[in-house]
Amino acid sequence: MTSTKNTYGIGGAKAPEWNVPLWVNGEGEKINPIKLSDYDGKFKVVYCFQSWCPGCHSVGLPSLQQMVKALEGNDKIVFLAVQTVFEGKEANTFEKMLEVQKKYNLHIPFGQDNGDASTRNISNIMYNYRTGGTPWFIFIDEENNVVFNDFHLNTEKAIEYLQTIK
Repeated sequence: MTSTKNTYGIGGAKAPEWNVPLWVNGEGEKINPIKLSDYDGKFKVVYCFQSWCPGCHSVGLPSLQQMVKALEGNDKIVFLAVQTVFEGKEANTFEKMLEVQKKYNLHIPFGQDNGDASTRNISNIMYNYRTGGTPWFIFIDEENNVVFNDFHLNTEKAIEYLQTIK
């Protein structure tokens, strides 16, 4: 399941560290920053969004909900959502991220990634994974290889693929 885009994404490459400073657990409580290495040996599904993004609400978040529900109980897969801010910093805030988590009843870790000077103040994930905006899905296998990194996700096919991971 590899992305065929050349302009965006880093499909087939080793996953860079996330460098996302603000995280909450599945109940919206602040936790220590999550690192990629925290999930070594697990398949990682990272959903990138912005709270003000219409496509994130109409397509991306419902797709994430479907995948989380379909893979519930599979401890080999971890789901994470990250607000990858690259514009509208005053609107795509930590508080708005919490509202999204609650609205979609997603009991998974959420991160707030505003970036820093080293990424020209855009999201670290957006910068390091060369994402093209939001909504965006990144699949990282158990050995930390990026196996999917794109806007376009066929949710049913993604679920079929993820169900093979045991």
